[in-house]
Amino acid sequence: MHATFHSPIVTTHFEKEIMKKWNLKVKSNPQEISQNLKSALESVDGLMFNLNHDKKNSIKFKMRKRIQYAWYLIYINNVVVDGKLSKTEIENETDVEILFSQHFLWKLVIFTHVFLVLCIVIAIILGKISSASAYLFGAGILAIGILLWITVQKKYERNVQEYKTLISKILKF
Repeated sequence: MHATFHSPIVTTHFEKEIMKKWNLKVKSNPQEISQNLKSALESVDGLMFNLNHDKKNSIKFKMRKRIQYAWYLIYINNVVVDGKLSKTEIENETDVEILFSQHFLWKLVIFTHVFLVLCIVIAIILGKISSASAYLFGAGILAIGILLWITVQKKYERNVQEYKTLISKILKF
C-alpha cells in the first residue's frame, strides 16, 4: 500500500473543541483496508472498534478506548476516532478521511468548570456575592479550569499522534 498525505486541517467549533481531520490516499481498495483495520484492532483489549458499510459505497469506522471508571479518563487515550474509507475514480485507490475528537467526559468536565465560573461572575455582577472568599473561590475555579484545559489539549495532541502512528502501522506506510 502507498499513501499520499494531505495537510491536517484544524477546525475550532463553538464549544472550543479541537477536532483534527487527517486525509490521505491509500493505494488499495476500501474492503482490503477495512479488513486490515478490523483484523488488527478487534483483538486489542480495551479498544472499542465499529465498522459499518455505508449506502454510498463507503465504509465508516469508529474507535476509542473504553473508559470503565471516571478516573481512567486521566490515564488512558481518550480520543474518539471517526473514519471513512471511500473509493476514488482511480483504480485500486482509496480516500481515507479520519476525524479525531475529544471524549464526551472531557467535554463535560471542561464545560462544568466554565458553567461554574459564569455563575460566579453573574452572581458578582448582580451583587449577590460580595465576600472576598467568594472571589477567591471563583478565581480558584477559573485557574483550575484554565490549567485543566491546557493539560487536556497537550494530552489530546499526544493521543492523536498515538492513533496516527497505530493507523500508519496498520496501513503499512
